[in-house]
Amino acid sequence: MELKIENISKRYGRNKWGLRNFSLTLRPGIIGLLGPNGAGKSTLMNILATLLKPTEGQVLWNGKPIKFQPNRIRSVVGYLPQDFGVYPQLTAIEFLRYMAAIKGVRPNMARRRIDELVSLLNLAQVAHRPLSGYSGGMRQRVGIAQALLNDPKLLIVDEPTVGLDPGERVRFRNLIADLAGDRIILLSTHIVSDVEAIATQIALINGGQLLGFDSPEAILRAATGKVWDWCISAERLPRVRQQHLISNAVRRQNGLHVRVLQPQAPASNAQPARPTLEDAYMLLTTGGAA
Repeated sequence: MELKIENISKRYGRNKWGLRNFSLTLRPGIIGLLGPNGAGKSTLMNILATLLKPTEGQVLWNGKPIKFQPNRIRSVVGYLPQDFGVYPQLTAIEFLRYMAAIKGVRPNMARRRIDELVSLLNLAQVAHRPLSGYSGGMRQRVGIAQALLNDPKLLIVDEPTVGLDPGERVRFRNLIADLAGDRIILLSTHIVSDVEAIATQIALINGGQLLGFDSPEAILRAATGKVWDWCISAERLPRVRQQHLISNAVRRQNGLHVRVLQPQAPASNAQPARPTLEDAYMLLTTGGAA
């Protein structure tokens, strides 16, 4: 199973590009698509879900271009967009039956599949309640359920934890991890901890271009030797921010500890620090990794 993205570009209007020469090959596993807001993540998701057509390039599913037969990928894709809407007056069961009909799932199969998903996603106790009374996390579980109705080989989730509280975010990440197996899961987000916890590979995107694609461990290694713990007075922080790339600042009893991202120590009293994925992400997306 393989999803191949070949030199995809998407232009909006005359001179605005959402993606530029984006290439990536995906195989089964959880792939985190990590980048800031406006990086081009949603544009890519919509192209893969056949909701947008690229200006240039092509997408191939198992070696065959999807532009000639878009239903080839629609039959195997499940998509949870960032702005996932529900009909608040419907119950979860009613909504999933409606979505199954839209997806062309046969009624007998739909009933069995909905029962399986309601159990899998821990919705059994609330499945017959109107969606208007659901929390954000419960709605996201319904969103995942509708994306899984056709048992997709390619599952795309776009910014799934935005607006969720910390506990719901952890539960959602665990759910995504449980769904991995013989399928490609593409998790698009700007929240580093979401991909750090579950992704087998990470694609870093900014300005519509691919900055890097590797395992979390390899991306961390690329930041080794470029992260420093520097204790300064709080009064110096504004000037230090102007002169250095800072990923974090924490107040301690002996002063303010800032994490400086650069190849050389910012001062003689700065100590090397073990990089985090957030450090590596900032270095790559700001061009500070050289």
